[in-house]
Amino acid sequence: MSVTEQPAPASGPDPAGEDAAAARLRDRISADSLTTRRDYLRIVATVSGGLAAGGVGVAAGILHRHGDSEKLPETKKVADVLPPGRSVAFRFPGDEDRALAVRLADGTLVGYSAVCTHLACAVLWREDRGNDGELYCPCHEGVFDARTGEVTAGPPPRPLPRIFLTEQPDGSVWAVATARSGEPAGEALCRQFLDSRPEMAQQLGCPGADRADESRRT
Repeated sequence: MSVTEQPAPASGPDPAGEDAAAARLRDRISADSLTTRRDYLRIVATVSGGLAAGGVGVAAGILHRHGDSEKLPETKKVADVLPPGRSVAFRFPGDEDRALAVRLADGTLVGYSAVCTHLACAVLWREDRGNDGELYCPCHEGVFDARTGEVTAGPPPRPLPRIFLTEQPDGSVWAVATARSGEPAGEALCRQFLDSRPEMAQQLGCPGADRADESRRT
């Protein structure tokens, strides 16, 4: 279920919190001509209710951008095995971050944030669309390329943030790092590995990796 479909709690929202949340959301979506007034009011009601209840989960789901953290996330097991033509939903890098791993028909393994870059609805994989299938947001008909994460149709303004996956000899699939929307893979990996794993950054040829590794040893 998308965050825009969740009903607000019965308790009354705090007026100050509601005004602040509404202002932030108005600034964020005012440039999107495809967002209806009804969509806007439903989002504001959901966020205001979440703030009034003292929770931050709904607000984080809308305002948090996947992969923003500079810290290398903890490696997480995604699946024991992922055959071609199958997908699996998981949470990464944090427990609040929806993610999706897909094994394409040719065996290629890809991972993305499952949060649409339009209004944070859930993204699904539809296997029967083309050779690779497609990543689809049903809220406003957003479509992303399953192989690259790039926008191919609908209102999403940015590609899906990428999740870097690795497959072990036993067939298990693990999530190891993230990229921001549109961020080149090399930059994303160097940004996260440079401080936490300088020896790995050195193997990747990241700028400054030698200095970081030497500093860590001393």
